[in-house]
Amino acid sequence: MKSKEGQTPAIQVLERSFALLDVLASHQDPVSLKQISEATGLHPSTAHRILNDLAIGRFVDRPEAGSYRLGMRLLELGNLVKARLDVRDAALSPMRELHKFTHQPVNLSVRQGDEIVYIERTYSERSGMQVVRAVGGRAPLHLTSVGKLFLASDDPQRVRAYATRTGLAGHTKNSLTDIHALERELALIRQRGLSRDDEELELGVRCMAAGIYDDQGTLVAGLSISAPADRLEEGWLARLKETASQISQALGYRG
Repeated sequence: MKSKEGQTPAIQVLERSFALLDVLASHQDPVSLKQISEATGLHPSTAHRILNDLAIGRFVDRPEAGSYRLGMRLLELGNLVKARLDVRDAALSPMRELHKFTHQPVNLSVRQGDEIVYIERTYSERSGMQVVRAVGGRAPLHLTSVGKLFLASDDPQRVRAYATRTGLAGHTKNSLTDIHALERELALIRQRGLSRDDEELELGVRCMAAGIYDDQGTLVAGLSISAPADRLEEGWLARLKETASQISQALGYRG
């Protein structure tokens, strides 16, 4: 077995253990020793010996004689790793690199109820744009590029419920205050995987956003670039999407 960097473990028994765990991970149900041996190319006695040791460490379970599945110890360790994966920590360095590329504010936002909350921002005075939404600031979902990403991930009934609760109040002449217009916009976002705010929250400010996903494929945050309306460049889209993907991978996303 090779890691994604193309390296092979130096200790043979570890290489074999990794191969055994990979086979178990590829099956939802318990796997027989015969199947495991065939899949790994290991002699049944060798596979049996290593699996027994893994079972002692609770990395493997034996629900019945002659069959194996992944053990609870892996879940415990995985939860410890997941607890350390904070979206802000994962995002900060990539955000700084994206800011160096665009010289415009880069924002990290999460959803709280019917609003998005800005939890981090990278910017400098060079952007030439006054920063209105400070870290901790809030804004309605339907008026922001990140907020629309979250609405696009909802089913139609939840979007309609949001519209009823909020009344889709607008902030500018460009705000989407009609449910049908909002639904058309959300359909485009689902198709493109990117979202925009065309002076819908603040006149003179446009944004583009991409989603950040966790190891379960759940949208947990959004990364956006804000710029004066006449300075937002279409060429930033690919870099934005690449940066959001990098943060998602740091959180365990493999989609």
